[in-house]
Amino acid sequence: MLALVRRWLGGVPVRAGVGLAFAAGLVVPETHGVAFTPDVKVVRDVAYGANPKQRFDVYAPRGARNAPVVLMVHGGAWRIGDKRSRGVVGNKVERWSRAGIVVISVNYRMLPGTDPVEQARDVARALAAAQARLTEWGGDPGKVVLMGHSAGAHLVALLDAHPSLATSLGARAWLGAVILDSAALDIVQTMTRPHLPLYTKAFGADRDYWREASPAHHLAAGAKPMLLVCSSLRRDSCPAATRFAAKATSVGVRAEVVPVPKSHGAIDAELGAPGEYTEAVESFLRTLDPSLARVIVAR
Repeated sequence: MLALVRRWLGGVPVRAGVGLAFAAGLVVPETHGVAFTPDVKVVRDVAYGANPKQRFDVYAPRGARNAPVVLMVHGGAWRIGDKRSRGVVGNKVERWSRAGIVVISVNYRMLPGTDPVEQARDVARALAAAQARLTEWGGDPGKVVLMGHSAGAHLVALLDAHPSLATSLGARAWLGAVILDSAALDIVQTMTRPHLPLYTKAFGADRDYWREASPAHHLAAGAKPMLLVCSSLRRDSCPAATRFAAKATSVGVRAEVVPVPKSHGAIDAELGAPGEYTEAVESFLRTLDPSLARVIVAR
């Protein structure tokens, strides 16, 4: 694993180990075979494109009807990761499927062959394909919440800030977005300050592309409400989230920031586990639609 991290870091030392710890946290273990109760119907590898990576899994409560939906996008530095990883689906499916929520976990094409903006389009294609078939799995295509972690959070933020990127590919409007620990919200700022080489590998040196890939540079009135969860253990995550939320608020978009004293990886893996963190995210979800308010009971 450390060899892979060093390749992402370009073989350079990272001061005080902060960047190394963060990059190590981006390694998403591809742990398959997570077991769920028989009350959850699992539909694997639904295709939304020709590439083998253009697939998603559906976790649907048996007997669900017109249920709200969480569409989850994994992280991994825009380069690795998998929709079936335990940290991506384990606690979330366990908790929310029991509550009556359909969870969809998305794979997408990644670096080096597919750049982040095209990755966001893949997420949009997945959303459109899921919405076209949600009634088969008991979900309501008009009641989808976008959620992503790390690189996946950047992709979700980009779609939420730039909804025509998704609607132009056939996706319908969603309810809101949960952005889990991304510091890549203003890509121009990220790239013009000291940054990890993994960002250079994702966004290159073209300033026009930085703007195209930057959620902050597309943010305008009409974006859906968003919750930004950030790790207070990281130097850059909460400041980036706070700046992005302030810009959203300035254009009339509801945005909330929830700092949590958890590692980058734990913010993903522990969402859905009992505790204040999960309850804070669920408090936001309940505000998005009466269907979510009904199924997510305050604990």
